[in-house]
Amino acid sequence: MANLKEIKLQIASVKGTQKTTRAMKLVSQAKLKRAEELAKRSRVYAQKLDELVSEIAYEINQNKVGGSDSRLVQADLPVTTVDIICLTADKGLCGGFNVTTLKKTLELIREYKEKHIAVRLRVVGRKAIDYFRYNGQPMTDEVIGLSASPDYKQAAEFIRASLDDFNEEKTDRVVLVYNGFKNMLTQELRVQQLLPVDISTVEPRELKSTIEYEPEGHEELLNALLTKYVEYSMYYGLLDSLAAEHSARMQAMDNATNNASERVNELTVAYNKARQESITTELIEIISGMEALK
Repeated sequence: MANLKEIKLQIASVKGTQKTTRAMKLVSQAKLKRAEELAKRSRVYAQKLDELVSEIAYEINQNKVGGSDSRLVQADLPVTTVDIICLTADKGLCGGFNVTTLKKTLELIREYKEKHIAVRLRVVGRKAIDYFRYNGQPMTDEVIGLSASPDYKQAAEFIRASLDDFNEEKTDRVVLVYNGFKNMLTQELRVQQLLPVDISTVEPRELKSTIEYEPEGHEELLNALLTKYVEYSMYYGLLDSLAAEHSARMQAMDNATNNASERVNELTVAYNKARQESITTELIEIISGMEALK
């Protein structure tokens, strides 16, 4: 009978876990809808900003020999130092969401070091910070809370440090690594070069905006827009990563709920077998006792 009690306790424990994982799945599902909607709205703004930057860059390339003088768009800079921004979640229980980003970041660090390029690591998210701190990896900057609750002002302040270092020629490239949202069931690893912004591939096209530019104001306007572009790219990365995080956690909790259900079924079968064996044993003992009394 002790075995039966043990199995009943296990069943109760697994059912309790199942209720928790089911609730976490529903919470992540609700948060995912809000994050996905916010990311969609932000994507429209990002696309318009990209179009405007492309228009001005094209105008400069057309009217100025050698193109823009801004360091922000000089794609052929010799690279000696790179800023890698690693973006993960603050929490776990989301499958391989964080691990995928960490593996890619380590791969990039190894590739740059093999080329004798110095790497500076800027980290957003408690999971990545704890991982790199545990492994003794130096971090130039670290932020907790921003990936769980993206805020444009805080995102701009964070990326501004990389932007200032790039303008001061302390770094030559800025790369953002994170897991982005593709659909409800899939996350997509993204490696985005934030700086320098590559405008060399801008193709001639009819300008759609109604903005009139002063000839001497192109460079100043381009620098201002590129700063806004980099800041918003960081912010959009946070939104995209948050949507992917909730998607991954929803999947993980759904799998955990299904596994718990299977485990309950297995334990129930084991309980029924043990109970049947116990009853059979008792019946045999009773019959044996009656036979002995005859």
